[in-house]
Amino acid sequence: MNSQSVQSLFKPFANGNMTLSNRIVMAPMTRQFSPDGVPGSDVVAYYRRRAENGVGLIVTEGTVIDHPDASNQGGVPHFYGEAALNGWAGVVNAVHEAGGRIIPQIWHMGARGHVGDYSQSDITAIVQAFAQAAFEAKRLGFDGIELHGAHGYLIDQFFWEKTNPRTDNYGGDMIARTRFAVEVIEACRRAVGPEFPIVLRFSQWKASDYNAKLAETPALLEKFLAPLVDAGVDIFHCSTRRFWEPEFEGADLNLAGWTKKLTGKPTITVGSVGLDGDFMSLFTEGKGAGNTKIDGLIERLEREEFDLVAIGRALLVDPAWANKIRDGRTAELIPFTSEAVKTLY
Repeated sequence: MNSQSVQSLFKPFANGNMTLSNRIVMAPMTRQFSPDGVPGSDVVAYYRRRAENGVGLIVTEGTVIDHPDASNQGGVPHFYGEAALNGWAGVVNAVHEAGGRIIPQIWHMGARGHVGDYSQSDITAIVQAFAQAAFEAKRLGFDGIELHGAHGYLIDQFFWEKTNPRTDNYGGDMIARTRFAVEVIEACRRAVGPEFPIVLRFSQWKASDYNAKLAETPALLEKFLAPLVDAGVDIFHCSTRRFWEPEFEGADLNLAGWTKKLTGKPTITVGSVGLDGDFMSLFTEGKGAGNTKIDGLIERLEREEFDLVAIGRALLVDPAWANKIRDGRTAELIPFTSEAVKTLY
């Protein structure tokens, strides 16, 4: 693939007060290299390297809000407290100095039991913690925020019928199960104002069920997405394991394609871009992945099926992936290995 054929990947993109130099997004990837929740100089350098090497937008690893249940993993960075926020200020400054743009992924990893255990006061406190994190992101100079609403974590636990047994206003039918997310989005919007982009990452699949679907048909997906659009989502980050797989029978649109078609909002696609194996093989088989062509991705981007492309493992192992793709230096791409997850490079 020559540099001319990837031109669509390097067109600028704008949303609200955020302008990107190209369509390449660094996908959020948990790294667990922040002792006591504080990102240090190595984390600063990690993100700066990707900005220096042509990534248009960096989405940070998941950062946890100020709530006791928000994290159950050591080394996951916080998005509260003076030390952690000062660490993130260093990351933002470094990325901007390198010409990049960056948003934090704001995260609550889930209820310790299930979402039915939370009282109204618990929910109110969690919503406020999300809003406070959004406020801090804008204060620190980030270019937007991403709310993690995928993969069985807290927001998604409210979405999914199997993990939301509530019988009050936060449970019940598909629309009712979006209420918690709607309150989070609305609170974040009040905290950041109208022009600060809010991205929502969502998924159909769950870590416990790769074939799960929140919405079995396009009509149900439209019904699910509508309240989230009304609440203030600017961009949907549509998490799939393989970007080329159709979301529904009868059309080859993937989840990002359907989401854009149904909402009119910009979307980010993701899922094994540039690699010949999906990311779960790392955990199930300890396997890496080789590089593969991205012609199919470019074709979909050129017909505007989606707007942005998130790159995960390929950027994890090769900070210069974007520049190499732009310059046609595909022979220099570094294959992903399982060792890559053990270092902060």
